[in-house]
Amino acid sequence: MTLPIGPARVWLPVLTAEPWHEDALCAETDPEAFFPDKGGSSAAAKAVCAACTVSADCLDWALVHGERFGIWGGLSERQRRKVAAQLNHHDQQEPV
Repeated sequence: MTLPIGPARVWLPVLTAEPWHEDALCAETDPEAFFPDKGGSSAAAKAVCAACTVSADCLDWALVHGERFGIWGGLSERQRRKVAAQLNHHDQQEPV
């Protein structure tokens, strides 16, 4: 199993495979779709993610590991930063 790693847009073997990797549709898709050029469309990658049964696991992984590049779990880097900020803000609020 390979997954996209880093800004070089290369697909490298995942050394610590997660259980969800086996079902990831991105492994059957052109990796370039998950790393669009700046200003390029991410629609193709997001469509793959929308049909993928493990996109939530993928997104969780990207958020936990601070993945900075590419489309993960159907979200771009910018979208993941917003989600992470919301999660951090929610965690920092005092309980009622």
